[in-house]
Amino acid sequence: MNTKLTLTIDDEVISIAKKYAKQKGKSLSDIVENYLMSLTSKEVKEERISPKILKLMGVIELPENYDYKKELTKGLLKKYKV
Repeated sequence: MNTKLTLTIDDEVISIAKKYAKQKGKSLSDIVENYLMSLTSKEVKEERISPKILKLMGVIELPENYDYKKELTKGLLKKYKV
């Protein structure tokens, strides 16, 4: 059974996601559903963090007001030239 879900997402992110879905020949709903399924299936498996990654943890210091979502959006917009 499918149920309608309302999400609040930045307009620019939606635009990029729709273009991505169109390129892949899938609906945005399918992509979101598959992503959520992949997230929940990972919880069942025990995740291991690579020793190389563990060495990197805490290496970078960012300002307290750093907005990673904003920076990620800028990077995606630049990458996809939107």
